[in-house]
Amino acid sequence: MKMPRTLDYSILDVFAERPLEGNPLAVFHDARSLSDAEMQALARETNLAETTFILPEDPQKERAEGVRVRIFATQEELPFAGHPTLGTASWLHLHHPTLRGAESITLRLNVGPIPVRFEAGAPAEGVRGTMRQNDPIFGAKHDRADIARALGLQTDDLSPDHAPQTVSTGMPFCIVLLRDIGVSQRLQIPQREAQAWLAGSGAKFFYCIAPLNENGPEAPQWHARMQFYSGEDPATGSAAGCCIAWLVQQNLVTPDTPALLEQGVEIHRNSRITAQASRSKTGVHSVLVSGRTMHVASGRFFLP
Repeated sequence: MKMPRTLDYSILDVFAERPLEGNPLAVFHDARSLSDAEMQALARETNLAETTFILPEDPQKERAEGVRVRIFATQEELPFAGHPTLGTASWLHLHHPTLRGAESITLRLNVGPIPVRFEAGAPAEGVRGTMRQNDPIFGAKHDRADIARALGLQTDDLSPDHAPQTVSTGMPFCIVLLRDIGVSQRLQIPQREAQAWLAGSGAKFFYCIAPLNENGPEAPQWHARMQFYSGEDPATGSAAGCCIAWLVQQNLVTPDTPALLEQGVEIHRNSRITAQASRSKTGVHSVLVSGRTMHVASGRFFLP
């Protein structure tokens, strides 16, 4: 009788300040035996927003070029996503046989190499990491009325001063500034209308933000929501990179100044994302997205 393959995996909470918050991620430690179809099936099985698959190689190559990782949502493979990048790099920082404890770890994703650097911290506080995303590409600006219809909102629910715009640091998002937190809290995007608009837009998803009143240096300045075909995302690191690039471009955030975004509040998965970007004569660049990762569970799958 043929023995089943044993596949070890871990669950991590990403952009979390404590366990059971943030965005959960499944990380398969060694996916070399898996086909593309099996990876996709396992992503459906975990039923999380994303699942990652590490493909170990020669340790010297991994140190020099980065660790090969693939990212799957429940319906498709993604070239890049933020919380899977940060979470997988954090797992490697904790457990990789030769990169454990490294100050910086690079992941080789379908979008290219993405470096993540780490800060020292007590194990009970998880691992705090910062990823540097690709420099932003600013796409088309969009009509406020069209976007409002796609979001199930009224035109005056959107900011009158800043048009929605597609931005990509590896994954294209339509960044939408809402009028206030009240609009954000009642947001219920009709996915049929949203997907129909997105299909011809050049953007993959909507990322909707609203300003918050500051109550101190540790208080979030922006409230974010990302609703898509799998439901609502508790934290979207790739979108946060696009968002901070757009905020800096729009003069809503000072360059090289960290901004704190909260996300996941409405679905009881509070998340904290810190983001900043630089700006020079050549444009916005040096997009950094930071957060904390907690290793909360481990398990095994058994496949034929």
